[in-house]
Amino acid sequence: MLPLNLPNVLTVVRILLVPVLVVALLGEAGNDVLAASVFAAASVTDALDGYIARSRNSITSFGKLMDPIADKLLVVAALFALVSLNRLEAWIAMVIVARELTVTITRMVATAQGVIIPAAGWGKIKTIVQVAAIFFLIAFDPTPLWVDLLVYAAVGVTVISGIDYFFGLRRMLREADERRHRAAAEAAASAPNAERP
Repeated sequence: MLPLNLPNVLTVVRILLVPVLVVALLGEAGNDVLAASVFAAASVTDALDGYIARSRNSITSFGKLMDPIADKLLVVAALFALVSLNRLEAWIAMVIVARELTVTITRMVATAQGVIIPAAGWGKIKTIVQVAAIFFLIAFDPTPLWVDLLVYAAVGVTVISGIDYFFGLRRMLREADERRHRAAAEAAASAPNAERP
């Protein structure tokens, strides 16, 4: 059953706003102001739910699983809608989507192995730049030069944060493996002593 607390409600609201965003962008009566407002509201819930969960010590398994999924749904839906509207080049969307999906999948695999990967500095910068770029792509049509430059900056930061993530993941998995080996060796060394009368 879904634990009813404010962070989880905000996560669900963010997921429910995704189809609203797509309809606002791609519907027959497309409304850029409405779409930008929905995207901004959804992005604010992303910042709020994590902060509230940590400050109130109300982190749940549902939140840990669904919060990153909700984030990715929002970004991916916005990118694909913008590509459909010819406001964004497809290769840019694919670079960002590929990074997001790869990181999400590897983070889930690492979590299953008991390795928790905290958000790094580059990841936080990436999120801020991506959200800003997508918001301004929605709000401006046609886009001014500075928005185009911001989009390319988002691509650059996305690639850098992805590289930083995978180097960090490799190091953390190696350290976790070393800890398991040490624990096994200590257990093996103490076993004969436990058997002595």
